Order: sequence, then C-alpha cells, then structure tokens
Amino acid sequence: MNTDKKTAFVTGASRGIGRACAEALAGAGVRVVLAARNRERLEEVAGGIADSYVVEMDLSSSESIEGAFSKAAKEFGRIDILVNNAAVTRDGLALRMKKEDWAAVIDTNLTGAFLCMQQVLQGMMKARWGRIVNISSVVGQSGNPGQANYVASKSGLIGLTKSLAQEMASRNITVNAVTPGFIETDMTAALGDELKAAMLDRIPLKRFGRPEDVAAAVKFLASAEAGYITGAVLAVNGGMYM
Repeated sequence: MNTDKKTAFVTGASRGIGRACAEALAGAGVRVVLAARNRERLEEVAGGIADSYVVEMDLSSSESIEGAFSKAAKEFGRIDILVNNAAVTRDGLALRMKKEDWAAVIDTNLTGAFLCMQQVLQGMMKARWGRIVNISSVVGQSGNPGQANYVASKSGLIGLTKSLAQEMASRNITVNAVTPGFIETDMTAALGDELKAAMLDRIPLKRFGRPEDVAAAVKFLASAEAGYITGAVLAVNGGMYM
C-alpha cells in the first residue's frame, strides 16, 4: 500500500454526484472507497477507477456504517477525506407526511452523515489532517414546499458542518458543505418537462448543473489548497439562490 496517497470515502458513490466526486478525486491521485447500497453499480464505477475499493453500506443502519468503515480501514488504512453525499427523498406535504417518512429521511441524510463523520474523526485527529465535505442542497438554504423532511435534513447538515468545523479546526481538520442546485442526475431526469422549464427560469446561468460541477467544488475543498477554508457553504447552483 502506498502510504503517501490520501484516501477518500465517498457515500452514494454508485451514481450521479457521488460517482462524479469519486472520479474527480481519483483523477487527483486519491485512493477512493466507494460506498452505497447497490454493489453491482459500485462495481461498475470501480471498473473505471484503478485505486478503489467497494463497500456496501446502508446509511440508515449504524451497524452497516460501522462495518463499512471497518472494511475500508483494513483495506486502505486511515480515511483522510470524507464526502457525505448519499441521501434519500420521501416527498409529501407536511400536513399529511407520515412519521416514518420523516424519520427515514432524517435518519439517512442527517444522522447517517453524522455517524460517518464520527467514524473518521479519530484517525484524522491523530494525523492532524482531514477533509470532510458534506453535500447539502440549495433547498437546505431556501426551503421547498413538499419536502419538509428533506429540507430539514439538508439544513441540519449545514448546521452540523459549522459546528464540527469549530470543534475540529485546532486539529487541522476542515469541514465544509456544498449546496448543489438543480443537477442533471437520475433523480431529476424523472421530473416532467413543465417542471424542468419552470426550474430553468429560476436559474440565472440558464442551464442545469452537471455532476461534474459539484465534483469540482468537492475536489477543491478536499485539497491541500483549501486548507484555510472551513465552515463554508459553497453554492453550486447557477445563481438559483444567492
């Protein structure tokens, strides 16, 4: 094992933004642990990344999270970079939202991300170096009707980012958030043309984002060059929310 290389752990790495982040970090010479629930998709991503390792992980299960990080540590050693990207949605108006739909989104998107951070902090503190990048969302800043649970989870992730940035700064560990806007992924591809047109009207740059746009921001925040940036919320939204 080449101990000079940094190791990144990317959640939700099987597609979309997570996959783009993994590929961007690998392109920068970082070893990458690819984590998600779908092993088949992960293996496909790993096929294009030479120095990678696949772990199945369910963010709604603390046991699954602990097991995935334990396997990654045995393969690559300490995790230097964590990208908390995986998330789920269970949309619905707040008035009729079921408690289990609220809990499922909060447990995965916010609690799951927090538990992932706990898994890497000890190693980062010992090394006195670490990068944590949390993928929030533009709606975590602006709000969005019909997504109270998702918005709460993503807004909470911003608050968690700022708190942890203050706790970890003395150990040279930076913690930042990226807030993507409307990004072309499998999730957004399912939306109707009318809704897409309405969304496009709200974006000053007059185009939807690409996963690579978000990955470029993540790669920067994970780099040595971003060492004096912590607690920041970097918007990648085409001007959709300022």
